[in-house]
Amino acid sequence: MRAFLEVGIVLYTLVSVLGSFVKTVEHGFPHQPSALGYSPSLKLLAIGTRSGAIKLYGSPGVEFMGLHDENAAVTQVHFMPHQVELVTLLDDNSLHMWTLRGHNGLSELLEIGRFTLTGPPGVTAVLAHSSGELLLLGTEGGHVFVVEVPGFRELEERNISLDQVSSRNLEHVEALQENPVDPDQVIIGYGRGLMVIWDLEKKLAIQHIPATQQLESVCWTEDGKYILSSHSDGSYCRWMVGGQDMNEEEKSDIPYGHFPCKAISKIVQLPTEEGPPFLLFSGGMPRASYGDRHCITVIHGKTHVALDFTSRIIDFFVIRDGPQRTDPSALVVLVEEELVVIDLQTEGWPIIQTPYLVPLHSSAITCSHHVSTIPLKLWERILAAGKHQNAHYSKKPWPITGGQNLAPDPPQRDLLLTGHEDGTVRFWDASGVCLYPMYKLSTAGVFHTDADPNDNMNQGTEGEWPPFRKVGCFDPYSDDPRLGIQKIHLCKYSGYLTVAGTAGQILMLELNDEAAEQTVEAKVVDLLQGQEGFRWKGHTQLDIQEDPVMFPAGFQPFAVVQCQPPAVVTALTLHSEWKLIAFGTSHGFGLYDYQQKNSVLIKCTLNPSDQLAMEGPLSRVKSIKKSLRQSFRRIRRSRVSLRKQHLQEANARLEAELAEMELAPVQRKIEARSSDDSFTGLVRTLYFADTFLSDSSHNTPSLWAGTNGGCVFAYMLRLPSVEHRADEPVTAQLSKEIQLMHRAPVVGIVVLDGHGAPLPEPLEVAHDLARAPDMQGSHHLLVVSEEQFKVFTLPKVSAKMKLKLTAVDGSRVRRVGMAWFGSSRTEDYGESGLLVLTNQGDVHVVSLPHVKMQVQYPCIRREDVSGIASCVFTKHGQGFYLISPSEFERFSLSTRCVVEPRCLVEAPLHSGCSNQHQSQPDGASSTHRYINLEVSLMSRLSWIRTPN
Repeated sequence: MRAFLEVGIVLYTLVSVLGSFVKTVEHGFPHQPSALGYSPSLKLLAIGTRSGAIKLYGSPGVEFMGLHDENAAVTQVHFMPHQVELVTLLDDNSLHMWTLRGHNGLSELLEIGRFTLTGPPGVTAVLAHSSGELLLLGTEGGHVFVVEVPGFRELEERNISLDQVSSRNLEHVEALQENPVDPDQVIIGYGRGLMVIWDLEKKLAIQHIPATQQLESVCWTEDGKYILSSHSDGSYCRWMVGGQDMNEEEKSDIPYGHFPCKAISKIVQLPTEEGPPFLLFSGGMPRASYGDRHCITVIHGKTHVALDFTSRIIDFFVIRDGPQRTDPSALVVLVEEELVVIDLQTEGWPIIQTPYLVPLHSSAITCSHHVSTIPLKLWERILAAGKHQNAHYSKKPWPITGGQNLAPDPPQRDLLLTGHEDGTVRFWDASGVCLYPMYKLSTAGVFHTDADPNDNMNQGTEGEWPPFRKVGCFDPYSDDPRLGIQKIHLCKYSGYLTVAGTAGQILMLELNDEAAEQTVEAKVVDLLQGQEGFRWKGHTQLDIQEDPVMFPAGFQPFAVVQCQPPAVVTALTLHSEWKLIAFGTSHGFGLYDYQQKNSVLIKCTLNPSDQLAMEGPLSRVKSIKKSLRQSFRRIRRSRVSLRKQHLQEANARLEAELAEMELAPVQRKIEARSSDDSFTGLVRTLYFADTFLSDSSHNTPSLWAGTNGGCVFAYMLRLPSVEHRADEPVTAQLSKEIQLMHRAPVVGIVVLDGHGAPLPEPLEVAHDLARAPDMQGSHHLLVVSEEQFKVFTLPKVSAKMKLKLTAVDGSRVRRVGMAWFGSSRTEDYGESGLLVLTNQGDVHVVSLPHVKMQVQYPCIRREDVSGIASCVFTKHGQGFYLISPSEFERFSLSTRCVVEPRCLVEAPLHSGCSNQHQSQPDGASSTHRYINLEVSLMSRLSWIRTPN
C-alpha cells in the first residue's frame, strides 16, 4: 500500500488557547468588539474585543491578530504616534504594548511588554504623547501618572496629582487630550466637569475651565485656540484657550433640546481648506422620543444629518485627506455588529463598501456551501450582477491602506455561499485572505411575505427632526422565519443553482445577465403519499406569487418544488447533466426533473411510530413533552424498576465518573439503536452516481439516499437520449436497500471507481477538468454513518471492509467531505482523501479506497456545538466553521493549499521622532531596534502602583 502523501497543519501566528488549533485566517466581523484605534501614519485600523483579542487591518489582505493572555475585555487601543507600536488597556486594569516586528521579510504582531496598576485607582484615560516616549494615564482617583515607554518606567517627578489641580473631589479623569500646536500642553477633563490645561514642561496648571455638567469628552481644535467639551445632558460647549481661568463658555448648545437628552459621548471638530468645519458627535438624542437610537450627527455648513446605526456605537474616527491632510475624507464608525465607512467628500455622503470586516451575520447564517475553482465566465457574470446591486455605494477607494500584502495571487477562484434566515443567499469571494462580498440573492420575492416593498432603509422622512438617515446592513430580524435557507447546491459548469428552505420549499434558479419578468411555476410534492393517521402540526407553507415578478439581473428562479408537509429540507443535491434535483425532509425524499418540471420519484421514509416528525420547529414545547412521554414509555416497556435509594446511588456514581472524565470521549462499542427512535426517516444525505447496480457489465445513472435510521436506498434511473430528453419522462426504480446493523444515521455516501477514486462531479469530465472514471474495474460503495465507515462491492452490495470510528475514541461523525491533496513537492501528484469532522471537534483524514485513518487533528472545541454544526469542507483540503455568529475560522489540512495573511508594515518616516524610534532611512525592516527593547523589558515586565 502506497503511503499517504504529506498532510500538514498550517498554524497562524496567533496560537489558540487550545494549543493545537489548525487555523490559517479568520473571516468576517469580530465578535463583541469593545475598542477602536487608528494610526494616521501607519494607516492601520485596530479593533479590540471583549474576549481579549486585538486585530489590525490595513490594505485588503493586510491583517494581524493577537490575543492577550488575560481573559479580559480590551477597553482602549492607542497607537504610538509615528511608530509601529500600540498600547491596549484591558478591563482588569492591565496595559500591554504590542509591536509589528519584521521577521523573514514579513511583519508579526507581538506583545513586548505589560504592566498592571494594582487595586484602585484604575486607569480611565490614556494619552499616547506625540513624542512617542510618554504615556499619560488618568485614573479613577483623579491622578495622572506619566510613564516612559517602551520601558514602562514611571516618571514620578512628572506625575500630576489631584492636589496640584484642585482641593475638591473632581471624580475620575474622563479625558486626556494634547494641544495639537503645543505638545507641552495637555487638557485634563474630570468627571464632574472641571477641565485643566496642564503644562508638562513647567509642571503647572495654566488654565482652569469650570464646566458645571458631567463631562463626557473633550476635543482640541486644530489651531489650538478652542476646546470643545461634551456633557451628560446632551450639550456641548466651546471654550477659548487663554492665559487665565474662564468663568463662562464661548458657546453652549444642546443640538436636540429642549427636552431631556442623552449624553454626547464623543465630539470632534475638524477644519476644511475651504468652507466651514465639520462637527461630529455621537449621542445627544432626546431621551423620551429617540433614546433607543444609536446616532452620530454630522454637521457641515447647512448640511445636518443624524446617521442612525443598526447597533450600539463603540467608537468612531475621521480619516483626513487633501494636500495638507486637513480635509475630512471618511468617517469610520465601529458599532457592535458592523464597521461602517462613510465618504465625506462625495455629495450625499454615501457609504464606502468594505473589502473585509463585512458582517456575515447581517441576517443569521443558517447554512454554507463552498465551490472550488470557479470558471472565469461564471465568475465574471456573478461579479457583474453584484455591481448592479452596489450602485448606491461610493466610488471612492477603500481609505485604510496601511501595509503591503505580500501574499501570492490565489491560484484559483473559490466561492463561499451562505444561506440566511431572511431567505437570502450571499456569494463571497473566498479565494484569498479577505472574504469579499460579490452578490446577494433574495428569494423572498417569489413568495407572499409581510415585508413592505416600499420600505427604503436609506431614506428619512422629508422634514423629519432629527434628520435621521439609516446606515448599515445589520438586520437580525426576519420578516418570516419560513424563508430561512437550509441547503444550497451550485453547479459551477452549468450555472444552475438550487436552494431549499425551512418551509419545505426548493427553488431552481438559473443565471441571467438581464432583469426579467416571469411567473414561477410551482409543483407540490406529497411526501406522505396519502398515508392516513398523520397530521402536520408545524408551520404552514409559504404562498407563492401568482402574478409575474420582476427579477433583477443575477440568479432568477424558474421553478419551485413545495414539499408537503412543509418541513425543513434536510438534504439536497443537483445533477445538472441529467437535469435532476433530489431533496429530502424528515418525511421522505423526492426526485424532480427541472427540464420537464415533473416529479420523477416520491418516497416516504416516515416511521409509523415517529410522531415527532409531524411537528415543525415551531412546536418545540410540544416536542419536548412528547419526548418526555416517550422516554417514560420506554422505561415502562423495559420493565426496569429501580428503588429510590438505588437511583440516587447510580446518579452519584455517574456524577463522579463525569467529574473524572472532564468531558473526555469514552472508548466504547457501537450501540445498536432502536427502530422506535425519533426521526429515523429523516433523510441525511442524497447522492447521484453513474455506476453498476444491476450487473457488472452495464453502468447506469442512480440515486442514493441515506436516512437517520441507518437505511440506504438505491434507485436505478432511466434517462432518455439527448434527442428525446425534453419529451420522454425520466423513470426511477428501486434497485437496492441496505439496512445498517446498528441503525446509525447515514451522513455520507460515495461511489469509488475501479481505481479507488471518487466519481467526478457532473460535467467535470466534459469540461476536461477531471479524469474520466474507470468503468472497467469493479466499483465500491462507501457508506459513512455516524459510527463507522463501511465499504461494499457493487453491484452485489456485499460488505468488504469497515472502520469503526466509535470503537476507537468514542466519537461520532458529524461532517464528511471528499478532498484532493496535492503534493507540495511534485506538481502533478496528489491523492483523494475523506475529510471527517467528529462531535469531539477532531478532523480526521481517511485514505481511499482502503479506509485507513491517516491523521487526526483537534480543530474545534467539542463544547462548540454550533461551530461543529456549521463546518463545511472544501475540495482542496480546507474547511470553514463559525467561531461566532459573525466570524468564520478557516483551516487547512493541505500543504499546497494554504490561505494566510502575509504582509509587511514598515515604520513611517518622521523627523520629529527620537533616534530610538526613527525608522530606517532606506525603508528597510527595522527589526534590529527591537532586540535591546526586548532585553530591557525582561527586567521590567510589570509596573505596580499602590494607592497612597
